[in-house]
Amino acid sequence: MTKRNRIIYWIATLWLALGMTSTGIVQLIPMKEEAEMMQRLGYPLYVLALLGVWKLLGVIAILIPKFGLLKEWAYAGFFFAMSGAVVSHLAVKEDASTLFGPILLIVLTAVSWYFRPENRKCTFN
Repeated sequence: MTKRNRIIYWIATLWLALGMTSTGIVQLIPMKEEAEMMQRLGYPLYVLALLGVWKLLGVIAILIPKFGLLKEWAYAGFFFAMSGAVVSHLAVKEDASTLFGPILLIVLTAVSWYFRPENRKCTFN
């Protein structure tokens, strides 16, 4: 892995981890704004706790060494959660500004996944 690719990986991964950690914590704290958003989107409030826990566990999975299969699931979960957020906001015709965060996290997920080092990939040997 080249130095350039390693730098791209770590920048994307650390920003992804920061974004998922911060949104995960916000979803676990009973904040009025988050509850109102989930109601606008039509989801039950317990989904906030599920997403928060899954995001924090996903961050741990992508940052710890080894466990390639677990990392693959974490990246997939991040992609599904954030693409689901985009679709949910579009479905209820919210402002385009609500799409910035989820789309940014999708891009960071894809970049981190693509540039991950060999020792962080899933191998079935």
